[in-house]
Amino acid sequence: MTVEEVPVRRRPRNRRQLVVDAAGPVFSERGYHGASMEEVAARVGISAAALYRHFPNKYALFVECANLMVDRLRDVLGELPDQVALPELLPALAQVTLEHRASGGVYRWEARFLDVEDRRELRAKFTAVVDSVTAALERDLGGTRTRLRASAALGAIGSITLHHTQIARQRAVELLVDAALRAARVDPAAAPRTASAVHLPVRPEPASRRGEILQAAIPLFADHGFRNVSMGQIAGAVGLTSSAIYRHYPVKAEILAAACLQTAAMLEQAAGQALHAVDGPQESLEALAAAYVAYSFENTALISVAEAEIVGLPPDLRRPVTLAQREHVALWERRLAQTCPGLDMRQVRTLVHAGFGVVVEAGRQLRWQDTDANRDAVAALMLGALGLSG
Repeated sequence: MTVEEVPVRRRPRNRRQLVVDAAGPVFSERGYHGASMEEVAARVGISAAALYRHFPNKYALFVECANLMVDRLRDVLGELPDQVALPELLPALAQVTLEHRASGGVYRWEARFLDVEDRRELRAKFTAVVDSVTAALERDLGGTRTRLRASAALGAIGSITLHHTQIARQRAVELLVDAALRAARVDPAAAPRTASAVHLPVRPEPASRRGEILQAAIPLFADHGFRNVSMGQIAGAVGLTSSAIYRHYPVKAEILAAACLQTAAMLEQAAGQALHAVDGPQESLEALAAAYVAYSFENTALISVAEAEIVGLPPDLRRPVTLAQREHVALWERRLAQTCPGLDMRQVRTLVHAGFGVVVEAGRQLRWQDTDANRDAVAALMLGALGLSG
């Protein structure tokens, strides 16, 4: 082979985008702190040194990954006609979300891991997306609390990034858009008194040092971030020396896992109480929705911590928490399947998660202000997304 015939290897022009596309799933699977630049480089098929030519550090890469979904959503909104109707707008957003499903959930962590300025910029972009959906909703449907309903619709669509259920893409788009449109049509002002009437089990007063540590740790994790809180800080909050806390919890991750399991047990108990006095699948789902929304409003700090940090726990600590979550989803699936006989179980599971997504985004839109009206509105939006009148 002559010199002229030797193939020349050229760097792909889109290598930076290839890096971002590979990094998103790594962050989603490992968490921010568990992800490594070396693993991202390996997935792209380049050396770590080559990766650092595109991104100087892991934080810079995370910022771009966190912005990926919202930038794509804004792009597609810019391509749509002015005054586009909601039934045409939502499928376009759902298609983009499905395209970036593996990494799309990263944006939900931004408040915990992004610097103030980067967080502000990202939230401004999402605000613009909500603005567009709100404007379309106001044109097509009118009514009250349009921004809350728009956020709920986006929550239904974005829910697909938070679970791994295998489902045909077009069928997923149809399910998510239908759920979003149903949520958008809900009148929160007419929501019946459901979640506001729920009385959750009272979190037990700590009867041991382990209980005291759990109670003190979660607010610290929520305020400062799990990685930024030391065992010494937690020990000081309960009057222990830094060395004494290790007799109760050998590693900090055990505290987070134990708190999540305690709260999961409370949700299970609340669901059991909600189902005790009702008959029929629809009544059961209405009771479950009321309990789930009440739980979400009362455990915002722990939920926000767990959402970002559980994926980074060691497998042996993460497994019991994941199992508890799956058991709760299965509780919903069994009852929703009875009201949706035309759906297979994968589709039912996707719809259940759409309901959860409505609660997350509607709650965020309300800044989790725990009032009776807000609880009942969110429960009505969730039931609407599931196809129930509430």
